[in-house]
Amino acid sequence: MSEPLLIAKNNETSSFILPKMANRHGLIAGATGTGKTVTLQSLAEQFSHIGVPVFMADVKGDLAGMSQMGGGNAKVEARVQQLALSAFSYKKSPVTFWDVFGEKGHPVRTTIAEMGPLLLSRLLNLNEVQSGVLNAVFKIADDKGWLLLDLKDLRAMMQHAAENAAEYQTNYGNISAASVGAVQRSLLELETQGASQLFGEPALNLDDLMQTDAQGHGIVNILASDKLFNSPRIYATLLLWLLSELFEKLPEAGDLDKPKLVFFFDEAHLLFNDAPQALLQKIEQVVRLIRSKAVGVYFVSQNPLDIPDMVLGQLGNRVQHALRAFTPRDQKAVKSAADTFRSNPKVNVATAITELGVGEALVSFLDEKGIPTPVERTFICPPGSRIGPVTDGERSDAIRASAIFGFYEKSVDRQSAYEILKSRADEIAAETKTEDGFDWGGILGGGNNSTNRKTPTSRSDGVFEAAAKSAARAIGSQLGRQIIRGVLGSILGGRR
Repeated sequence: MSEPLLIAKNNETSSFILPKMANRHGLIAGATGTGKTVTLQSLAEQFSHIGVPVFMADVKGDLAGMSQMGGGNAKVEARVQQLALSAFSYKKSPVTFWDVFGEKGHPVRTTIAEMGPLLLSRLLNLNEVQSGVLNAVFKIADDKGWLLLDLKDLRAMMQHAAENAAEYQTNYGNISAASVGAVQRSLLELETQGASQLFGEPALNLDDLMQTDAQGHGIVNILASDKLFNSPRIYATLLLWLLSELFEKLPEAGDLDKPKLVFFFDEAHLLFNDAPQALLQKIEQVVRLIRSKAVGVYFVSQNPLDIPDMVLGQLGNRVQHALRAFTPRDQKAVKSAADTFRSNPKVNVATAITELGVGEALVSFLDEKGIPTPVERTFICPPGSRIGPVTDGERSDAIRASAIFGFYEKSVDRQSAYEILKSRADEIAAETKTEDGFDWGGILGGGNNSTNRKTPTSRSDGVFEAAAKSAARAIGSQLGRQIIRGVLGSILGGRR
């Protein structure tokens, strides 16, 4: 059985997280600059040391220092002496860096199919009608066996569904051009935010997040999120997808001596902002049931009010840093946080929350029976790894030393919905060429066939050639081909 993890101390007591209770989830809350990041690092380091893999998002770049040994930090040394941490030592943690953009870590990808219509609707900010159309398009693709892997697959399927709406209406419902257009615009906006790099293959294998090193220490998976955080909806949806995939794919494990994985969800308020009720219910279900898969989820937020009550009630291990009571909402947050702790006659929680210094926190963890311990005012034990960022060279060395280096760096684009639909469109175009008896390549491409050349003295011929060149540029898409067959077919006497 794993030893308890020392998280915080004061002059009288020490506060521990019991590894077998770590999958009962937790909350790290506090205002900016109160020490949440160091607490997050300390917890992750402790879990890693007992062989528990960790996943965390690094929004500010400060957590990357876990890959390097600490030392030379006067504040850390002072806190070690203050808390009399005789067993403290500087050490680094085994770290794997990840990055959606592939710049500061191994690329993180998923497929459109794995993301699913519910999370995509959230990502695209679709209304109920548009979400219904997206669901129908997913069902059409599933029924036909066409893979939806990347954004171009989904674009092609949306276009195909719109063009064949009458055919699909009976079995899948109304697919209006307006709704399809709205989804396509949202996809375009998503693509401009860099989401095209998120979707594709090879998709992330969850097993790669649950590894240990040669010494048996859990790998700390750090998602570089300083750039990703500029698109908060993509950031929140990606982390929620990871959480839901863990829930759906991991087998039931029951109560183990320690978790299989601990998942830290930083800036957790982004997950719940403007989320529809259906999604909130899904999140609550995942948080409530993923405990049985031996996964612990720890939400990190500035304000406990950012977490809905139905989720907050599932978080048994709590670290509350200082809150500021400058506004009525702040005052409500202080009262709410104070009321959720198990009382301790030695601690006036409501007063203490506003007085806590940097690195100081109110803590309450679950005991061996799953009962919250009385709240204690404590100091967080510092981590042994570096506090702060790493250099580009240090990051690059860590990435290249990873066991998975070279696998995710090579993207794969296998046959999927886009390629299938493009192939079908090419066949239709070839049939049209044969039926009409024209050399479309010569007419539209301005070939050297003398029968297709026009004299430069004819103004109408010049206009026709310009139109033909424009049509040639459009023929690359299925919609373009249909327009050409409809317009040029009637001009040239061909059949549609």
